[in-house]
Amino acid sequence: MIIRIVKMGFKPEEIDAFLDNFKLVKDKIRNYEGCSHLKLVRDTHYTNQFFTYSHWESEAHLNNYRNSTLFREVWANTKNKFSQKPEAWSAKRVCE
Repeated sequence: MIIRIVKMGFKPEEIDAFLDNFKLVKDKIRNYEGCSHLKLVRDTHYTNQFFTYSHWESEAHLNNYRNSTLFREVWANTKNKFSQKPEAWSAKRVCE
């Protein structure tokens, strides 16, 4: 399993638009082949900072999503709202 963590910083005036769009696409992402978990969290101190945590069966499944029409549509609607360059990590669970 791959855990994908993406950190995104948004322009304050774009946060509501981002959240509205996330609500529209979250189930499509969660139901994408190979995705077993998706959540969005917000930093408690820097409230324009958000993180997505998603679980993927394999790196191939993650890459299939990243090369999909769905991802291109989601990313096109998201990247113009950033206040900084996003950061992303792929990780594997070490222990519970």
